[in-house]
Amino acid sequence: MQKQADRTRFFRLEQVLERTGLSRSTIYEMIAEGSFPQPRKLRGQINGWRETDLARWAENRPQARIGRSS
Repeated sequence: MQKQADRTRFFRLEQVLERTGLSRSTIYEMIAEGSFPQPRKLRGQINGWRETDLARWAENRPQARIGRSS
């Protein structure tokens, strides 16, 4: 029986911008602060973010309280 290869999905910067709603500069500021996942070197000068790292970041990110009144 052959095992299915574990395929990690990676996202390029444009996809990360779209998924997070953050700007490029905000993402790189957060990386420098240690509050956003580091991109991984995929090949040559191509970098990407692992889907699992982005999901973990999103789960642990504090949610803004918009539109709540007391």
